Amino acid sequence: MTTLLGDIRSGPRQIRNLAPPTKCGAATTTPSTTTAFCIINRQQNQALLGAGSYPIPYLSSKTAKMFKKDLSPTAKQKLKSSVQRSLRQSLLTTYPLLNPYIDEVLPKKASLSQMKLPDRASVYVLDNGAPLFFQNDTGAPLLPHLRLVHRFPQAFPTVRIDRGAIRFVLSGATLMAPGLTSAGGRLPRPREGGGGDGGEGEGEGEGVDEDGHWSRELEKGEPVVIMAEGKEEACAVGLLVAGTKDVKEKGKGPVVEEAHFLGDGLWRLTTD
Repeated sequence: MTTLLGDIRSGPRQIRNLAPPTKCGAATTTPSTTTAFCIINRQQNQALLGAGSYPIPYLSSKTAKMFKKDLSPTAKQKLKSSVQRSLRQSLLTTYPLLNPYIDEVLPKKASLSQMKLPDRASVYVLDNGAPLFFQNDTGAPLLPHLRLVHRFPQAFPTVRIDRGAIRFVLSGATLMAPGLTSAGGRLPRPREGGGGDGGEGEGEGEGVDEDGHWSRELEKGEPVVIMAEGKEEACAVGLLVAGTKDVKEKGKGPVVEEAHFLGDGLWRLTTD
């Protein structure tokens, strides 16, 4: 997977004539005729530059920072059978497209363990050391580890970022709308039979079309996998802070808070 990470990171090394960073109040900004980004405190609102600029997200949330540093392995705690069954059901409820693969993902006779991480996060690991899912906090949604996403990419809803956003996503940034609404980005394009109606068999018929669009609109709070223009493998997993329909209508603002990205501490964590 080192090759994969190198390939993802080999996107544009300069984003449209970036000028040297300058200070703008409490924010550090990089002015350009077409591009700007800032690193600010979320409570200070967004500090975006210039009409028609390409806003790149701020880095400040606990979610974005959690796995930026290397993580040290901790002792694994084997989970009771009842807890494993509960987690299995929770996974199928959150990710109905996992149904055809659940016996491969979480075999009924396999042993599942919990490895506790800083800030009350946890990663769930099979007895063979394979990481499956993680939680950012007690009671938080279960999110798939990227190694699992790479095994079963068809089981998770996706959006796609353009090439210019790759370097920022791989730094743990909150993903902003322009990285998805540009020509290289992909937001869902609902189609008949695209699933997600909330009824029986939810998830059936869902999937990505040949142009990279997911088949239904995704709602605020849903887990989502982030693909990248020109790349075959997912580069991040996060939570939507805005529904995709609203993103299309507004065309601005934060969209995905990343919890886990290629090359971060969770990706490098030894779990065997």
